[in-house]
Amino acid sequence: MGKQLLSGNEAIAQGAWEAGVKVGAAYPGTPSTETLENLVKKPDVYCEWAPNEKVALEVGLGAAMGGVRSLVTMKHVGVNVAADPLMSAANTGVNAGLVLLAADDPSCYSSQNEQDSRHYAAFGRIPCLDPSDSQEAYEMAQAAFEISERFDTLVMLHETMRIAHTKTLVEVEGERVEVEPRAYESRPEKFVMMPANAVRRTLAANDREDELIAWAEQTELNRMELRDRNVGIVCSGALYTHVREALPEASVLKLGVSWPLPPAELAEFAAQVEKLYVVEEACTYFETRVRALGIEVAEPPAGRLPRSGEITPAHIRAAFGVAEPAHLSAAEGLPPRPPAFCAGCPHRLVYVELRRIKAIVTGDIGCYTLGAVAPFRAVDSVIDMGASLSMAHGMELAGAGERTKRPVVGVIGDSTFAHSGITSLLGTVYNGGKGTLCILDNRTTAMTGTQGNPVNGVTLTDQAARVNPLDVPAGKQLDLVKLCEAIGVDEIEVVDAQDAAAIRAALKSAVAHTDKLSVIVFKAPCRLLDRSRGPIPVIRDCRRCGRCVQIGCPALGRDETGHAVIDPNQCIGCGQCAQTCPFGCISKEA
Repeated sequence: MGKQLLSGNEAIAQGAWEAGVKVGAAYPGTPSTETLENLVKKPDVYCEWAPNEKVALEVGLGAAMGGVRSLVTMKHVGVNVAADPLMSAANTGVNAGLVLLAADDPSCYSSQNEQDSRHYAAFGRIPCLDPSDSQEAYEMAQAAFEISERFDTLVMLHETMRIAHTKTLVEVEGERVEVEPRAYESRPEKFVMMPANAVRRTLAANDREDELIAWAEQTELNRMELRDRNVGIVCSGALYTHVREALPEASVLKLGVSWPLPPAELAEFAAQVEKLYVVEEACTYFETRVRALGIEVAEPPAGRLPRSGEITPAHIRAAFGVAEPAHLSAAEGLPPRPPAFCAGCPHRLVYVELRRIKAIVTGDIGCYTLGAVAPFRAVDSVIDMGASLSMAHGMELAGAGERTKRPVVGVIGDSTFAHSGITSLLGTVYNGGKGTLCILDNRTTAMTGTQGNPVNGVTLTDQAARVNPLDVPAGKQLDLVKLCEAIGVDEIEVVDAQDAAAIRAALKSAVAHTDKLSVIVFKAPCRLLDRSRGPIPVIRDCRRCGRCVQIGCPALGRDETGHAVIDPNQCIGCGQCAQTCPFGCISKEA
């Protein structure tokens, strides 16, 4: 096929497909999402969105156990969710190849924390491959399946946001290797992790670790590049390209395999350079392990690299005292562009009311996290997926609402509710919890690109076929009302999230009592799904009170006299502003 310009995620999808992968499973999470979205478009492979990452890995492990090559993808915080099956799979091994793509997010571009997923590879003692560009992502995606089957192990393919989303040229072969399914044999001693079997599998993992270290010493995925021997740098992934840009004359040990490390090769490299340095971001994964091998690691001569965040060539130059090349200065005086709900977003009016009643809001992961920023400032916590409902119960147990005279309200999205919120709600019901919980059902997984989920019933196959996400057979959709009834929720109400009066009435009723558990489903489609436009509202005799502007709609503003104005290019005619104006100055009449 020749050269193609591919992102790391696109390259991994292509490489996995050419390697004969048969099953792909994932929960969408930036920066990993596009991998399965590209893989599902290819023939002879089945892909699905799972409710969460734990389920995705279990599906992949089951498929590999059944004899076909499988790819499971997730972002770094998703690896936390999948850690339970991951650690057992590290013991059991596989049958056919099984590859886990873990996509990290240094600098938290779209995440609630930084973490290095390679620690999980070291913890589970599974091989970890680290591509430095899309070409290597493509090649390593293929190599990972061979390694998995050769060593009978799950393999982690590790990338960062910079690899996932940067496009570089890839020499694509384009031919798929049709791998015959491996025979399945019942082997409870291998796959049934009861204590006696687990002990024996741990011994097998010990032997495998020795074999992997010997392999790591020889593999061409690691590469020693000797240039100026005064400076030797150990690095991997995107940082290899940054080091080559910042310090083109430095010697480099590029580790394409970041677990296990090759002790002899590291010692050999250290012996051939005057000083050895480690360049890595967001942690000391390499530095700690290189020092543990008894190899001295020097500090950069002009100061340490940043302890957190993405490392750029400029950071590396500064740490090694290299002058920045001449370049244009960054633009100055640009207006800020803080994150905001889209015009017509169905979450907006819910947060307007939560702010008005001064609720303590335990929030969750999704677009609705933006309720924490101006102008709402209505969210008090966001920890992890599903935490909102559990933490609301904890706040109730602490008596926070009674002491502050403020209602405690948990807020979660539909996709996140299916991911982790169901068990949180079940725990509250099981333990007799009371209070108010809100499910913001915008009919999609909006934050990562409007993927399907069990609540809207859109599968990854549907999505690839461009099925209208607002037109899905009811039988495929999770019925939130029936689920809440089955769990034992005291009171359930479904409310139009675009109806300000109904939102106010529902919340007023729910927070007024302390003797029951209320779940309110605020339902209206995301504006990225429903792109229909209504008439642009008309403003007459504006009183300049500013109430409409306080709902934070990007289509609303004020002129130099303080009167409200509507930007017709951004307005979609949802009517939220008309419902907010206390004087009736805004009308939906043309």
